[in-house]
Amino acid sequence: MKSLKSFLQRKNIKKVVALDDKTVFFLFKKIVKEELGNIGLEKLQPDYFANGILFVRSESSAWTSELWLQKNKIMRKINQEIGKEEIKNIKLK
Repeated sequence: MKSLKSFLQRKNIKKVVALDDKTVFFLFKKIVKEELGNIGLEKLQPDYFANGILFVRSESSAWTSELWLQKNKIMRKINQEIGKEEIKNIKLK
């Protein structure tokens, strides 16, 4: 008798994994550090993730503006890391 794993590999069926807050927050912080440096990492903190929307807290209006300008680039990079388009929007608090 063959195992379920061998059957799934042969049929090319992939396991569906739910995306959680911790994974999205980790990727956000990683990419913000690459794009905006350590100061950006300190000033922008992910707060909540639901329904494809990442909510981010900013310490100042200047960093809010900077994230707004870089939003599409950051979303694209997070989605590339995940492997599919999970992040649909980034909203600022």
